[in-house]
Amino acid sequence: MNHRFLALLLTCLACLCGLALQNAAAQGLRPAAGAGKGLTRPAPQTPASTSISTPAFSANPSQTQQQADYIVALVNSEPITNNEVRNRMARIERQIAQQGAAAPPREVLAREVLEQLILEKVQLQEAKETGIRVDDYAVDQAERNVAHQNQLSVEDFYRRLAEQGISRKSFREELRNQLLLQRLRDREVQSRVRVTDLDVDQYLQQQRSENAAAKAEVNLAHFFVPVPENAAPAEVAQRQARAQAAADRLRAGEDFATVARELADAQLGAAGTLMGLRPLERYPELFANAVATLPVGAIAGPLRSGAGFHVLKVVERNNAGIPAVITQSHVRHILLRTGPQLSETAAAARLAELRRRMLAGTADFADLAREYSQDGSAKQGGDLGWVNPGRFVPEFEEAMNALKPGEISEPVVTRFGVHLIQVLERREVKPSQRELRDMARDTVREQKAEQAYTTWLQELRGRAYIEYRDPPQ
Repeated sequence: MNHRFLALLLTCLACLCGLALQNAAAQGLRPAAGAGKGLTRPAPQTPASTSISTPAFSANPSQTQQQADYIVALVNSEPITNNEVRNRMARIERQIAQQGAAAPPREVLAREVLEQLILEKVQLQEAKETGIRVDDYAVDQAERNVAHQNQLSVEDFYRRLAEQGISRKSFREELRNQLLLQRLRDREVQSRVRVTDLDVDQYLQQQRSENAAAKAEVNLAHFFVPVPENAAPAEVAQRQARAQAAADRLRAGEDFATVARELADAQLGAAGTLMGLRPLERYPELFANAVATLPVGAIAGPLRSGAGFHVLKVVERNNAGIPAVITQSHVRHILLRTGPQLSETAAAARLAELRRRMLAGTADFADLAREYSQDGSAKQGGDLGWVNPGRFVPEFEEAMNALKPGEISEPVVTRFGVHLIQVLERREVKPSQRELRDMARDTVREQKAEQAYTTWLQELRGRAYIEYRDPPQ
């Protein structure tokens, strides 16, 4: 299999859910010193989409032109159909085009998509057999995260999907499946990962090597205005003007979120989002070349690609994998563990009631944490101490980062249960040697988790019965 293309394929598949499935994906959290035990951070997630687009999920069959369907493969007697492959291919081709990349030959794409569907099917079957479940509340949370990433309300987000033939029911089912896959991965892979002090030493030495600068990581804010194929010159000019307006306002010092919100347009498809901290090599070449030497805060664009006009802002830059200054949060939480006796929905309802009491001033967070929290931090009133960025998994960290000091989150689902989160303080500090080692340990753990996942997935597929039928078309 072409691994480089598979990486692009996987990026496209998770683009919209990024999963906020980055984003709606991995669940669980690593405790600060002295906090609860047994909490771990999963492998890193695929970055969020660069713009609003159709996800790489199956469209509503009643709204998608279909040819006569047939079975292309059996996975432990469960079929994969030609239309499943075609629908997934259509979404991926659209996403690749919007990213300004060149699509592979259709026969290559069809084979890669089929293999990906087989891997998904094998994992979903394993999750079902081992009793992993995803409650509706977790899907609701993922749904809100995806809509928020695209700067839309949930209802507006689904109206946009409906225009592209994707029903709410089918999209929620795909969200549920992605959550199932992530929970299965967390459970099967995390126990295989061990990080030693020698691993950390070797990683830090590698970062100090001559090629460390080549591993620069950049977080870009991206405003995108698509241009349809065969658009008239007047329409191209109109769309370029909108992109130019965004670039001018950003260069004048306006806030990116404000500019993106005010200039977004449902009819044009114009929208903005953060792309996430990642190596320059994982950005499209057009983007990487434009921002390679730009400092934090600089603006690039409008840039023209085959998909439309792009405006980029350098939000964060990490030239050696370890930042010179980090933002720490002093955070506390209340955790209710879920299982056969307590569903995620029921746990969320209990925590929502506790939150109501706190906001009404009739209860104290620390007191309720000592009484109700099922975490080792309960004795400290749920206090997790000062924590570095990246210590919590996406759902927890995203909710935490959205809070102002003193605010209390809505109930947040992770694989350990459901949390209430409160940020007490924030500060910017130069990381100590111990904190640098902790951050390095997290990075090494993520790398090892990726390797362990690949090995485990190969083992799982090797145990499955796969029968190929007629090739997809």
